[in-house]
Amino acid sequence: MSNAANSNDLFLLGSLKLTSRLIVGTGRYASLDEMRECHTTSGTQMVTVALRRIETTVGATPSHLIDFIDTQKITLLPNTAGAAFAPDALRMARLAAQLENTHLKLEVTGDLQTLLPDPIETLKAVELIKSHADTRHLYLMVYTTDDPVMARRLADAGAECIMPAASPIGSGRGIANEANLTILLNMMHHRVPVIVDAGIGTASHAARAMELGADAVLLNTAIAKAAKPVLMAAAMRDAVRAGRAAYLAGAIPQKLYATASSPM
Repeated sequence: MSNAANSNDLFLLGSLKLTSRLIVGTGRYASLDEMRECHTTSGTQMVTVALRRIETTVGATPSHLIDFIDTQKITLLPNTAGAAFAPDALRMARLAAQLENTHLKLEVTGDLQTLLPDPIETLKAVELIKSHADTRHLYLMVYTTDDPVMARRLADAGAECIMPAASPIGSGRGIANEANLTILLNMMHHRVPVIVDAGIGTASHAARAMELGADAVLLNTAIAKAAKPVLMAAAMRDAVRAGRAAYLAGAIPQKLYATASSPM
């Protein structure tokens, strides 16, 4: 599917209008040059980066992470990776606001082995950030589990975008609980965007998430640690486009028995 064909299907994140529904990360690449090439090939218009990795001063020669991101074409999505409690997340949100970011990915990790989010602290963090004058304007994109009830609670608290994990970060397992994710997507439909985040391992995983009705997919390790990262970036670009097109087209219902494709 060409970019032109995709231009009428805008992906809205607050005031931000995107044509690409693939968001990628900035970690684990062999080099910053490889990262930049993957970003270009993927067609992404938004990349996520940990606030602790953002340099506040940029040198004359490329040396910092941000120097390798074309911020004229790509929006930075800072995240609160490393936060374990709501006050940690608030401090990072304040930093993001001071750096004049408009969007923030909220991550509050509850377990170091699975890297799954802490649902209680995440909810507290949303409430805390939305209660402070210097951070409440941030468009809050919240990393969470695939629990539909928690997704609803987060949206009620002020989250503008819900980002459920398909499976644990970097696991490459794809969608571990398709039933839960489908319920979550149906519950959030027409309320807030839902971006499937974490656990995507290959192109079919990304396509399936989009077929189920996700608004976008965020991934990092699947590209960065592939044997051929740039080729995988292209595969993920095409998978997200194909999955979105299939969702909009409306798949036929599954049946147990055959249905003749030719008239009798």
